Amino acid sequence: MTHAWVPRAPCDDRCVRAESARVWRATVRCLLIAVLLPVLPLVAVPHPGRERTVQLYCRAFLRCMGVRITKSGGPIRNVPGVLVVSPHISWVDALVIYALISGTFVAKAEVTRSPGLGLITRVMNVIPIDRAKLRRLPDVVDTVAARLRAGQTVVAFPEGTTWCGLAQGPFRPAMFQAAIDASRPVQPLRLSYHHRDGSPSTVPAFVGDDTLGRSMLRVLSARSTVAHVHVEALQLPGEHRHDLASRCQQAVRGAAAPSQEHALAG
Repeated sequence: MTHAWVPRAPCDDRCVRAESARVWRATVRCLLIAVLLPVLPLVAVPHPGRERTVQLYCRAFLRCMGVRITKSGGPIRNVPGVLVVSPHISWVDALVIYALISGTFVAKAEVTRSPGLGLITRVMNVIPIDRAKLRRLPDVVDTVAARLRAGQTVVAFPEGTTWCGLAQGPFRPAMFQAAIDASRPVQPLRLSYHHRDGSPSTVPAFVGDDTLGRSMLRVLSARSTVAHVHVEALQLPGEHRHDLASRCQQAVRGAAAPSQEHALAG
């Protein structure tokens, strides 16, 4: 059932420019991922240095999929209790951000029940949000605020749905209230995907009536996908969530500085 308040992007299959599928490439990458999957439950076990282990695991998982991460902008500061926000393009987004920042994610409840991503979301300690039940949204905001006060990093995608990456949606202000309530800063990230030659890529986009399986196959079949993360300046919470959402949205709409770009070891 579709609810009027649930964000919907105009992006659909016409936005996605997929490369010709290469079965052999997808097969090799699936075999590499199959080697990593049995290790995932061990990664979830609490131990000293677990956050670093999860980051390395996410990077290895992405490289097996043919996704490389580059980063530009300022350093990602180790500030306790920060709300991280980013544009939302794909199911790949969470893996990319988790490869850089240890924390927990706010994600739609359907993802936590997905057979393909359910275990990964449990490892990431996801905060589920049921978009069909608006009355529960204040409880989610309260949960996020409590975790921020406890010094945890929380990652949210304030567009509320995925866009193709060539087009972007407005940042909805609800989740920013958590940062204001907890008096904690917000770290905007500008996330984008590119082909190896630097041109924009919509291969990872998960939009419209796309299925998870079809989206995964596109990524696994592509020659190479570069996930670029530009780190913007921290935003102080202020007093009004609409203003905070607007400032963060404006921050992630600018142009990255190529001279600062560097590839992460994967």
